Amino acid sequence: MQSFICVTCGVGHAPSAVPPERCAICDDERQYVTAAGQRWTTLSELQQNHTIEFKEQEPGLIGIGATPSIAIGQRMLLIRQPGGGVLWDCTPLVTDEAVARIKELGGVRAIAISHPHFYSSMVDWSEALGGVPIHIHEANRPYVMRPSERVSFWNGETLDLGQGVTLVRCGGHFEGSTALHWPGADGRGVLMTGDTIMVVPDTRWVSFMYSYPNLIPLPAREVERIVGCVEGFAYDRIYSAWWDRVMTENAKARVRNSAERYVKAIAG
Repeated sequence: MQSFICVTCGVGHAPSAVPPERCAICDDERQYVTAAGQRWTTLSELQQNHTIEFKEQEPGLIGIGATPSIAIGQRMLLIRQPGGGVLWDCTPLVTDEAVARIKELGGVRAIAISHPHFYSSMVDWSEALGGVPIHIHEANRPYVMRPSERVSFWNGETLDLGQGVTLVRCGGHFEGSTALHWPGADGRGVLMTGDTIMVVPDTRWVSFMYSYPNLIPLPAREVERIVGCVEGFAYDRIYSAWWDRVMTENAKARVRNSAERYVKAIAG
């Protein structure tokens, strides 16, 4: 049996003889099922027509993404560290070449996922990289479509992964939506936010949504709480989930300003 992968969200499901009837991730109001209906693919099918590219984002940080893009189109991030780094978020595509390249870059000691839309082929990535743990907040447990002993659920507001890497539960988009803080090679601080704190196209601002495709906003109290969750961390840069969604400077002040703008707008 094989894991069927939802074409729309890219999330792999528990191995089965036939595709599931529905994708619970896409049935949720934060995602969607296309007008064409539910469709499925497999890892072997994706491997036939896609490859993985690696791009250095800054010293110690590598971006890894599929080309052409798949489903939501996110790329993942590899923090390189002694003894194995941390892989942040996932893509649906796993290839032998990409796994070998990651091992050449020092390997991985842990995977951490921001929220359910980016679970992708996380179990396949874990197993290919030696069975490393996948850290997911307990509040997002119901959305794990492919249960595995590799998944490690954590509770509370922060989780220390060692060597300066900290997971921070921010909530908002999902109750267990998580950001990752890393000091960066320069010590000025980096936030990796998935789409919990979304860098917008001009990259000087961020935004916050309950559902991005369905354009459902978050209430002011949730936006203010998200900003408060990361307030205690020093950060100069933000990496959202896509290649072009990167804020390269003055990120902490810009997040505060963006939250103020957002709250004013929804207050009318």
